[in-house]
Amino acid sequence: MFTSIRWKFIIVYFLLVFMAMVIVGVFIVQRFEAQQLNNRVNTMVKQIESIISASSYLLEDNWSLVDKEIQKTLNEWRFEGTETLYVIYNEDIPTIIASSYSNYEKIKGQNALAYLDPTLILDAYNGDRSQIIRKDSNEDTIFQHLAYPVLDGVGQVKGVLYMIGDLQDVYKTVDDSKKILTSATMLALGITVLLGFLIASSITEPIRDVTKKAERMAKGDFDQFVEVKSDDEMGQLASMFNYLTLKLKDTIQEMSLEKSKLDTIFNYMADGVIAIDVNGHIIHANPIAIDILDLEETINEEFAHKKVFAMDKINLKNIDYEDLYSLEGDEIVEIKNIVYRIKYAPFRNERNNIGGIIIVFQDITEQHKLDNMRKEFVANVSHELKTPITTIKSYTETLMDYEDIDGELSKKFLSIIDNECDRMARIVRDLLQLSNLDYNKTKWKKVEYSLEKLIRDACLKLEFSFKEKNQKLNLNIEENMPNIEIDKDGIEQVILNIISNAIKYTSDNGEINVSAKQLDDSIVITVKDNGIGIPGEDKSRIFERFYRVDKGRSRDLGGTGLGLSIAKQIVEAHGGEIVLNSEYNVGTEVDVVLPKVTSL
Repeated sequence: MFTSIRWKFIIVYFLLVFMAMVIVGVFIVQRFEAQQLNNRVNTMVKQIESIISASSYLLEDNWSLVDKEIQKTLNEWRFEGTETLYVIYNEDIPTIIASSYSNYEKIKGQNALAYLDPTLILDAYNGDRSQIIRKDSNEDTIFQHLAYPVLDGVGQVKGVLYMIGDLQDVYKTVDDSKKILTSATMLALGITVLLGFLIASSITEPIRDVTKKAERMAKGDFDQFVEVKSDDEMGQLASMFNYLTLKLKDTIQEMSLEKSKLDTIFNYMADGVIAIDVNGHIIHANPIAIDILDLEETINEEFAHKKVFAMDKINLKNIDYEDLYSLEGDEIVEIKNIVYRIKYAPFRNERNNIGGIIIVFQDITEQHKLDNMRKEFVANVSHELKTPITTIKSYTETLMDYEDIDGELSKKFLSIIDNECDRMARIVRDLLQLSNLDYNKTKWKKVEYSLEKLIRDACLKLEFSFKEKNQKLNLNIEENMPNIEIDKDGIEQVILNIISNAIKYTSDNGEINVSAKQLDDSIVITVKDNGIGIPGEDKSRIFERFYRVDKGRSRDLGGTGLGLSIAKQIVEAHGGEIVLNSEYNVGTEVDVVLPKVTSL
C-alpha cells in the first residue's frame, strides 16, 4: 500500500500538518499556561496591595497590638475559595497573627517558617517579593505561594502578607485548552488526510489511468486514450500520452504493413532463404527453403545441422565468431537432382553486431541445363562441321598430291566433296533457321490452305524414298477436312521432316501410316511407323538439337540432328504441339496437333 505515490503523498502531507500542529499546540499551551499563572499572581498581588492600602494599621510598628483589627479586616475582605491570606509578623520568629483561613484560630500563633515556605518568607523579610508553585502530593493539588513584604515610609519591612492560591482551576483550563487543541489537531489531521487523498487522487488517478492504458498497449491494444481534464502538468502528460498513442499506432501500422510485405515477399519468393544465428541454430526459413532441405515446420536443430551444414563453407559449427565477418560468397551444389547457387553473407543485429548468416538457395537448374546444352551444342556443331571439313580436306589433298589419279576415281572424290559441302550447307541452313526461330525473326506467310493437299504433296515428294526402300504408305485423311491458315512452307517442312524420319528409321518393306482427322478445335496429323523405335531413356531428349539415338547411323543417313527441333518450334509458333510416342523395336507414332484457327 505504501508503495503507492498516493499514500506517500498523504503520509508526507499528514506528517507536515501533524508536526506543524504539534509545534504550534505546544507553543500555544505553554504560552497560555504561563499567561494564566501570571494573571493569577497579578490578581493575588492586587488583592494584597488593596488590603495594604485599605489597612492603615499595617503601618504600625507592632502588629501584635492590632492583630484583631487585622483579622477583622481579613474577615470582611472577600477572598475567593481558592485563596488564603496569612499575615506574618516577625517578633523573634516569624509568626502567623491573622489569616483568612476558616479555622484561623488553629494556626494563629504558629511558626510561619514551619507551616509555610520559609524561603519565601525570608526573601520577603529581605524586602523582595517572591513566589513559587508547590504541589500537594497528598491532595494532588497545586498551589501558588506568594510572599509580599509590607514596607513603611523609609523602606523597612513591617511584616509579610503570605497568600496561597489554588491553581486547580488554572490547570483545568489549561487541560481543557489541550483537549481543544488535540481535538482541533485531530480534526485538522482528518481534514488533511481527506484533502490529501483528494489532492493525491487528482494526481495519481491520471497516472493510474495512464499506467493501465500503457499496460493494455503493452499487450497489443493500441486503441487507448486518456481523458484530458486540466491544462496543468497532468493534463499535458495526458495530451502527450494520447499523441504518443497516435504516433505509436501509426508507426506500428506502418511496421506491420512493412512486415506483411516482407513476409509475403519472403514466403512467395522463388528462392529459398534461411537465417542461422551465430550458434548454428536455424531461426527462420521460408517455405521454399523448408522444401529444399526437407525441414519440418518446427525446425529440429540437429536435423537442420545435418541438412544445411553438410556444405563445407557454410558449416557454422566449425568457424569462429570473428570469421563471420569474412564469411561471404556463393557455392553451386546439387540437392535432389536440382542445381542451386547458394549465396551467403552475415547479417547484423540491433546492436550492429554479427547476428548470424543469411543463406539464399537460387534454383539454377534450367540455367545450368542451358549452359550444358550450349556447351554440348557448340561441341556438336564443331563435331558436325569437323567431319565434313576433314573429309573434304583429305580428299582435296589427295587430288592435289596425285595429279595422275584415275579420272573415274577423281570424279568419285569430287562427288564425295560435293556431298560433304551439301551436308555442311544443310547444317548451316538449319542452324540459321533455328536462330531465326529462337529470336522470332522468321516471317511467316500465313495463308488459307488445304491441309489434305499439303499432306498429299509432301507424300508425293517422298515417293521415290518409299519406293527405294520398298515401304508401304497408308494415307488416311478424313473427309471434308477444312482449310486452315498456316505458313505453307513451314508446315510442309514439318510434315516432310517427320515422314522422312519415319522412312529413314523404318527397315525395308516396312509400313508407314499417315492420317489426318479433326478433333474438337484441332486437326491432328499422325505419322506412325513400325521401325526401330526409340529407347525409353532417349524419349525426353529426342527434340534436343543434334541429339541422335544412334549417332553413327543417323549421320550415315544424312541427318543433322536438327530436324525435330525445327519442326517442334514451327508447330509451336502455329499454336500447336508435337506429341511423340515410341516403343523400342516396335515403332514410333508422332502426332502434330494444329489449331483450326492459328495465330502467328
